[in-house]
Amino acid sequence: MQPSIAIIDYDAGNIRSVQKALEECGASAHITADADDIVNADGVVFPGQGACDSSMQSIRERGLFEVIRRSIDSGKPFLGVCLGLQLLLESSEEGDEPCLGILKGSTKRLPPEKTDQVGLKIPHMGWNSVSLSVQHPVFEGIPDESYFYFVHSYYADPEDKDMVAGVTSYGIDFCSAVAWDNVAAVQFHPEKSGSVGLRLYKNFLQLVEENGRVAAWR
Repeated sequence: MQPSIAIIDYDAGNIRSVQKALEECGASAHITADADDIVNADGVVFPGQGACDSSMQSIRERGLFEVIRRSIDSGKPFLGVCLGLQLLLESSEEGDEPCLGILKGSTKRLPPEKTDQVGLKIPHMGWNSVSLSVQHPVFEGIPDESYFYFVHSYYADPEDKDMVAGVTSYGIDFCSAVAWDNVAAVQFHPEKSGSVGLRLYKNFLQLVEENGRVAAWR
């Protein structure tokens, strides 16, 4: 049977392309804001592009705040993408709304004083490499320093640096991936990153199919 993947819909864009990529990798992927659908899915993907405040307001209005927390606490594989990484933290310099608070730390703006010095523009848009530092199952078979596609002006800065799974350089070295237990989240867009991005989604689906590997990895 195809693994059932719930793609959380909170009106933050970039959802259809995630669905298509997951389906290409063999998943039964459905876009939903229904709590029961999300809780009963085999795995959960939390994607997004957009602003922090409007996204958190939508998450609360749709009753998704506790659903996201329950999904992570349940132990099922959970993957955050782009804004879906940033919103896991406690706060963001992009707005005033409190974020989900799954991770201690905050989302910060890429510093213009650093990027300007080396002729880089904000937003950070295009291909860049990721230096992997944590061997989580979702990164299996992905070479260190692989290139992924980025579109963002802010980055996650978790307090616990042991959770940082990938680092990218753009004026500064910033966290481009986190991983712990059943959760992985990335700043880049796997669905826009060619074969290496699809490999990440395939790894996630394999993790869904072999959920026990998460416990073994711990």
